[in-house]
Amino acid sequence: MTTQTTQAASAQADREVVEAARVLLQRMGVDPADLMQDPADRPRVPTFDEYIPEVEAAVTPGTAGTYGSYWKRIAAKWGRRSLLDPTPTEIDQFKEEIKAGAVQRRNSRGGRGTAENFIAALRCLYKHAEKDGLIKPDENPAAKTTKPRRQGSTRHALSNAQMSEINFYAGTTGDDPELDTLLIRLHTESACRTGGALALRPRDLNRDQCLVYLREKEGTARWQPVSRTLMTALVEHAEQRGAAADVNRQLLRYRNGNPITDRRYNHLWDRLGRYLPWVTTLNVSAHWIRHTTLTWVERNFGFAIAHAYAGHFDEGDNKNATLTYVKAAVHDVATALAALTGEPHPLAA
Repeated sequence: MTTQTTQAASAQADREVVEAARVLLQRMGVDPADLMQDPADRPRVPTFDEYIPEVEAAVTPGTAGTYGSYWKRIAAKWGRRSLLDPTPTEIDQFKEEIKAGAVQRRNSRGGRGTAENFIAALRCLYKHAEKDGLIKPDENPAAKTTKPRRQGSTRHALSNAQMSEINFYAGTTGDDPELDTLLIRLHTESACRTGGALALRPRDLNRDQCLVYLREKEGTARWQPVSRTLMTALVEHAEQRGAAADVNRQLLRYRNGNPITDRRYNHLWDRLGRYLPWVTTLNVSAHWIRHTTLTWVERNFGFAIAHAYAGHFDEGDNKNATLTYVKAAVHDVATALAALTGEPHPLAA
């Protein structure tokens, strides 16, 4: 009996020692499994100067364009430091520095968006470092830093009167009203993003079925119905401005044959703002037209068709699981377009 009691007491003492050691390691942020690994086996953690170019080459062009300016700021400040060097407090300080230096525009919100993008850019770097086995999740300082909560968009659908004014001044002012009218109609009918319009090529026009192939952010692509009137205008534009000679070249062009860039949009909305002060006050852009069209489609044809019209492809997530069963097809989108334009469409129900 005495021997059994002694053994039980010894086992209990051992368990208490193990538990105390576990708690101590936990407070120190040490994984017990790490103690079994030789430190020499761990790969060297690169510096920001070394690792940022690798991540830039691994992400999509859209992601690189969004985060590129922030990665340059990070490299300028911490370039020679290891990824493990900055602390969460240093990141918070850097975030406030970037927030304070944000460019103030008409629609600025005190630099919140800039601070949010900075943290997102930093987290992108560290997530890749985790996947590459360079750091462990509990060593990620960006994950321990608070990301500013995104505020709701200030964009909303424009009224019929506002859209009429935009179309009138786009078609009667400027050095190329034909181009600007085409841009406004393209965005109104297809609800495409600026990137989708700039990426259009002559080969992306399906004349028989009145479809344009839109390639937009994050590598998404879809066939989008357009009216016969718009299709004819796009084909004539390509032929008259030299894009038709090579079906793989950019479709939208200036009169001299040079492809347009997003600067054309900047000039267009700056000019419209001089004639329509509310355009400047609200900071209206082509994305507002996307809001306008999609709002109209949702009000008249429901969420599922508006979802497809917008080119959204998140029907598999938990929030929109029902869309797996009720998602709209291209003929549903064509039917909504026919109602919007008042023109029959070959794919409309």
